[in-house]
Amino acid sequence: MDGPKRQLRVRLRVTARRRGGDGADGGRPGAGAGAAGRKRRLDAPALNSAAKLQRREIGVRQLAARGGGPAAAVPERFRNMRLQEEFDTYDDNTHLFVKLQFLRRRSKIIEIVAAKDIIFALAHSGLCAAFNRVTNKRISFLNLSPDEVIRSLFYNKNNDSLITVSVYASDNFSTLKCRTTPIEYIRRNQLDAGFPLFESESLKWPGFVEFDDVNGKVLTYSAQDGIYKVFDLKNYSFLYSIPDENVQEIKISPGIMLLIYDRTPSYVPLKILSIEDGKPLKFFKHLLHRNKKIDFIEQFNEKLLVKQEDENFQILDVRTSELIEVSVSKFMTPSAFIFLYENNLFLTFRNRTVAVWNFRGELVTSFEDHLLWHHDCSTNNIYITSDQDLIISYCKSEVVAEDGTVTPIGSINMSEIMTGKCIAKIAASDPALNVTPRRHNRKKRSSVWSTVPEALEDVTALFYDEDRNEIYTGNSHGLVHVWSN
Repeated sequence: MDGPKRQLRVRLRVTARRRGGDGADGGRPGAGAGAAGRKRRLDAPALNSAAKLQRREIGVRQLAARGGGPAAAVPERFRNMRLQEEFDTYDDNTHLFVKLQFLRRRSKIIEIVAAKDIIFALAHSGLCAAFNRVTNKRISFLNLSPDEVIRSLFYNKNNDSLITVSVYASDNFSTLKCRTTPIEYIRRNQLDAGFPLFESESLKWPGFVEFDDVNGKVLTYSAQDGIYKVFDLKNYSFLYSIPDENVQEIKISPGIMLLIYDRTPSYVPLKILSIEDGKPLKFFKHLLHRNKKIDFIEQFNEKLLVKQEDENFQILDVRTSELIEVSVSKFMTPSAFIFLYENNLFLTFRNRTVAVWNFRGELVTSFEDHLLWHHDCSTNNIYITSDQDLIISYCKSEVVAEDGTVTPIGSINMSEIMTGKCIAKIAASDPALNVTPRRHNRKKRSSVWSTVPEALEDVTALFYDEDRNEIYTGNSHGLVHVWSN
């Protein structure tokens, strides 16, 4: 692959909550509080997992035809994987720097991000820790204020920095605050070198901030002002604003934004804008079935995807007006999408299963051994490689004991997207899989306290570091495990 390595492109939206902490879930702010209302928003990954829909949209150039060498090397990439390291986000001394009781409790990992040999692990409580993969030591916790609850993370590769999105007890957890810190300063534990972003915006419910790495833009919505604003992701400079006049939702695609307006009984008004300057490119009305709710409207390049309750799936080419319909018996409403832009395909997730479709409405791939562990589709448990050739997920597996008892336990499955074939697996039933023995230059025992089955139990977050060829998993106990060969 020539040229610099292209990274996974991510769209991440974090929405403010209707109200602050209500004591639910041990007092975690916003737990159980829905983001209902006129504007439908994607819930933050750090919150209600049944509703969260962290949409990852991958846009890398399609690889040139490759010989058997690189393709054959893919399974080798994951051969002899071992449990190498274990990090703990819990600290007995958190009471020294945080004042919120729920931040002091052991909590499950809900998001992992890795960049430049640093692993960032965000716990459901809102506590976020940074670990140095070279020294295998914790650098620090990223919560700068004693009442800060970090909601989500975003690695901005444009300027090699980490953006944290947080809420604070001082305003009843009602307003999103963004902060950016260069990775190099985090490595040195100089967190004060960071600075706040979008201070002019009032990001209270139902306001949100969305980081769009596809176009290098940031979209904010201030409900108080009724205005959407677009910023440059490279330097955070303001570009243009969009008035909130009956806009129900905004969807972002390469080069364009789709504005979805309040529907009428028989149609929904839609407008396409240029993402670069906000200029209108096309306005049209998409006809609807009366009295049928809209399951989803998605934009993918020139393709508009529309699905209504109990109706056929529609794929409309907005340039040619060509309409393709897929029978409701063949395409049922998924819980989430992942778009593969340059491959011109998309993945759907429904009832723990993954499928690959093209924009002719044809099923391209069904996976032979890729039954997801979790009922809800949290893409924090799913990773797609930048080559768009593999999907890595936390899946269901089984362990058969000597007495014949079958115990369900999770496994990390690596499957080819185009064929659906499972080419590698990290499973407790693999007799060759073990914990890395103590290093010769260490006098103390290995830092891994968990067994392999324990590390694969109740995985709640997953990330694959393609540069280091390592898989990082987080579990319900707040532990992060490193799988490497």
